[in-house]
Amino acid sequence: MPRAQWVVASLTVALLTTTVVVLQRTEGAAPPVAATTDDALPSRALGLSGHRRLVRELERSGGHDPVEVTRPRRIAAGPLRTVSGPLRAARPLRLRIPSLGVDVPFGGEDEEAAWDSGGPAPGAAGTAVVTGSGLRLGELRRGRTIEIPRADRRTAVFTVVGVSPGAAPRQEEPSGRAQLRVIGGETAVLARLTGHRSSG
Repeated sequence: MPRAQWVVASLTVALLTTTVVVLQRTEGAAPPVAATTDDALPSRALGLSGHRRLVRELERSGGHDPVEVTRPRRIAAGPLRTVSGPLRAARPLRLRIPSLGVDVPFGGEDEEAAWDSGGPAPGAAGTAVVTGSGLRLGELRRGRTIEIPRADRRTAVFTVVGVSPGAAPRQEEPSGRAQLRVIGGETAVLARLTGHRSSG
């Protein structure tokens, strides 16, 4: 190889080596941010406004201290457990009928729901009687559930077995069965205890 070509080749290799070293040092000063799926999507698809997108980019580049967002804690109800018998007696706290959007306390200011404390507690052996106003019980159907959170941190879950017009008389049931009779206006609902869950 002629001396001139050898010198040019040597200088080219030296220049490329120097360029690679400089690039590695520059990249080492600020590690690249790993690409995420969010970065691959346009802001509109992510539902981010231009302002929010800019804030995210600043946070990643260390332009300002990110603000910690505190979200409200959700107290999740425990899993539903089936029961083979009645629960121990405990004071009822609320009346919930999910399919009707009803969730009222017992003994509230407007007495939206009241429990006949002379009889069994909801979930205990026997037929507990609850009365209320504005409950729209006529819209209930068999198979729907009624829930009663109790003072023992359990929620008794009853399944509706009958809906009838008028405040039907309390039925005599075997001592081993727990039932609930809810009376509102001209409608009475009979439900049987089918499960319970932890109230938190």
